[in-house]
Amino acid sequence: MSGAPAAGGGHAVVRRRSAAAALVAAAVLGLATGRFVLPPPPGATAHPAAGAVTGSGAAVDGVSGGASAPATPDGFGSGSASPTGATGATGATDVTGATGPMTAANLLGPAVFGPDIDTGRIRVADRYGDGAYANAACTGEKTLTQTLGGRGAHFRGLMTSTRTNPDDPTVSTDSGGQVARQVAAEAPSPSRAQNFAERLLLEEVPCQEAVPGHWVYGKTMPVRLAPDVTANWMGMYRGSLNTTGRAPEGKEPCGGVAVLRSGSHFGVLEVEACLGTAAMDRVVRAALSQL
Repeated sequence: MSGAPAAGGGHAVVRRRSAAAALVAAAVLGLATGRFVLPPPPGATAHPAAGAVTGSGAAVDGVSGGASAPATPDGFGSGSASPTGATGATGATDVTGATGPMTAANLLGPAVFGPDIDTGRIRVADRYGDGAYANAACTGEKTLTQTLGGRGAHFRGLMTSTRTNPDDPTVSTDSGGQVARQVAAEAPSPSRAQNFAERLLLEEVPCQEAVPGHWVYGKTMPVRLAPDVTANWMGMYRGSLNTTGRAPEGKEPCGGVAVLRSGSHFGVLEVEACLGTAAMDRVVRAALSQL
């Protein structure tokens, strides 16, 4: 998002005491506000090593909609209370959670961005490792390893430019050249993936408040395709629309961020293209079904 730092490839690891303090703080926040409560923190997750690659993204088929799902008192993205009081989620019965290792085939391709963007202009760059994941100063500018532990994840940049960060080919250095960026990995179990997704969502919550004039994320919007195939996304609002310190009501976002979870897979999708609510919902559903 605007104001986000360039992603790096560092491999810093959170000290045990700092990680514990962060989880305790998040748990206290949930207990105090009724917004979000974390499961017990897991240990570090090992991933197989892989090299950086560059290639074209696979086309993404459309995702069929479903009937509205009733709100439940628990479950990530299942219509439960979220950091901003999410609205009811929607579901489908023909989707099942992912199993097995994460591969590049599980990442979002350019096709889903049509007709909003000329998909023929979108270039895809992939890599495996560590790095920043759709975060900015308001989230602490952490890398994925610093937040969750583990050795790395799959990163994909979808760009309309060819100039990229020397340390990360998935990040465009041209203004407006980044369409989207996704990071995703597999967890040892579906429950661990849910835990990771909840923690990643909590990392984005600080960006729902900002001083007037600064960009800000809007309320959390849940998507539920199956009990273990869920997402939460927040639209991004430019500083000119932020007059109160929070996102304005009744205004369209301009892109946003989504936290995804499908079975044992999890990830974060940042959309920098200026997409409104309907387009963002469509892209998030496509990414979720692909995951």
